[in-house]
Amino acid sequence: MRSMASSASSRSIAAIVGVGPNLGRSIARKFAHEGYTVAILSRRLSRFADEIAREEKAQVFAIRIDCSDSRSVREAFEGVLSLGFVEVLVYNAYQPFANCQPTNFTDIRVEAFEKSVAISSVGAFLSAQQVLPGMVERGRGTILFTGCSASLNGIAGYSELCCGKFALRALSQCLAREFQPLGVHVAHVIIDGIVGSPRGPSTSQQRLLTGEHQHQHQHQHQQSGGGGDGSMDPDALAQTYWHLHTQDRTAWTQEIDLRPSTLPPRFL
Repeated sequence: MRSMASSASSRSIAAIVGVGPNLGRSIARKFAHEGYTVAILSRRLSRFADEIAREEKAQVFAIRIDCSDSRSVREAFEGVLSLGFVEVLVYNAYQPFANCQPTNFTDIRVEAFEKSVAISSVGAFLSAQQVLPGMVERGRGTILFTGCSASLNGIAGYSELCCGKFALRALSQCLAREFQPLGVHVAHVIIDGIVGSPRGPSTSQQRLLTGEHQHQHQHQHQQSGGGGDGSMDPDALAQTYWHLHTQDRTAWTQEIDLRPSTLPPRFL
């Protein structure tokens, strides 16, 4: 990872962990549009950083992170913190699984279970630990965790996803109760639906599960934007993340669930 200290901005930083072609990309673009310097953290150096920087005329940095590895998380956030004060953390990472198909419980390898739980919850724990001291010192900041339907209900065949997302929701509630009195807004966003591509002239990839990462063979080209097929527009979702960040502290949301008006056939 390159040194970014010389590129540091006086603007506050929005760190987006887990950025793919739909939701994470839209959230990063929204915060860049609103004037934030954006740090995109993903397992592979994101190709979206240059695109967003060009479109929004903003500073956007791509940083590699493995959310299942504590050393990788610490090193990634050393780079983020070298840019300046991290005012916003959006944790949007989870472990994809083959074919988005349920797995017989007795066939789940413990290594796969541990990695999924680590990415969904331990990575969030570590990321929050890196940014909270600066937020508490300044008496302001926002931490937003992305959940899904698996955050609320155990689903047959998806033990590894559900356990990680259950833990993430609990982490969100614990941090909210500890740090909101200190000026840090913590919220959990439950996305109960399929996130499609943004509405508009550009086309993107559709994915079958909430989160952000997906295997390439699961991507399907969409001829129309989100919404017409019952999918959720990631740009509209990003507006909600921005709204949560800008809420007055006398009326903070701790958890919100989002779903389309027309529910598509459920994959879970």
